[in-house]
Amino acid sequence: MEKVIKASSGYTMLLVLLILIVGTILGVIFTKNPLFLLLVPVIILVLIGFFIVNPNSSKVMVLFGAYKGTVKENGFFWANPFYRKIKISLRARNFDSERVKVNDKIGNPILINVILVWQVKDTYKSAFDVDNYVEFVRVQTDAAVRKLAGSYPYDNFDDEQAELTLRSGMDEVNEALETEITERLAIAGIKVMEARIGYLAYAPEIASAMLKRQQAVAIVAARKKIVEGAVGMVEDALTQLAEDGIIDFDDDKKASMVSNLMVVLCGDKEAIPVVNAGTLNG
Repeated sequence: MEKVIKASSGYTMLLVLLILIVGTILGVIFTKNPLFLLLVPVIILVLIGFFIVNPNSSKVMVLFGAYKGTVKENGFFWANPFYRKIKISLRARNFDSERVKVNDKIGNPILINVILVWQVKDTYKSAFDVDNYVEFVRVQTDAAVRKLAGSYPYDNFDDEQAELTLRSGMDEVNEALETEITERLAIAGIKVMEARIGYLAYAPEIASAMLKRQQAVAIVAARKKIVEGAVGMVEDALTQLAEDGIIDFDDDKKASMVSNLMVVLCGDKEAIPVVNAGTLNG
């Protein structure tokens, strides 16, 4: 477990160091006694004990393999010169993973990457529970992305509301991704601040075919809406003509009119009007 400690003030020990240096020099000069030179190793040890902790940084103290605590307060400090001081940043960091090619739930190859914002929360775990916590973040994030991509289909062409997909359910997918990465990085004392998909696309070898399929689905859906609207308009037109007594239609005339109106309303191109100079039956 992490143990936060408070180190001695570096300024106090700096004053002690200056006194030792001045005393050694004056002792050698005025007494000519070489015993004052024995203070030189002491001066060196005092010098080694100084360290600085910058804002949003920390120093993990280890004495001959034993964890003694973590200094998180920023400033100029002094500690046991035999401490090994491991610097661990507490700043928030961005990680933009490489685009990896994986298969989605139904086997389509896709390209995906993740943007992760993280910071060290427990310096003990980051320093001692994993070999390299920065590399650990990279590897575990990559593994989480691969697992996530295999849990959802990229898209659902038949019914977009039928199933959660990577493309349509971005909020839910990002929440699942953040949960997965948080669980994986907890062992290293890492806090996940945000995790979201940064890039998502079909792999190049199927991208063109999938684009055509998406276009076909969109065209079919548009045609369906056009036909539904045209049928309603034709029905309204026939009903209005009958109610107003403008013209009486037998079955043949009604079928002909319906056919003409459907062609005009559903056609891709503008209709070209033709004037019938004969009778209605001509």
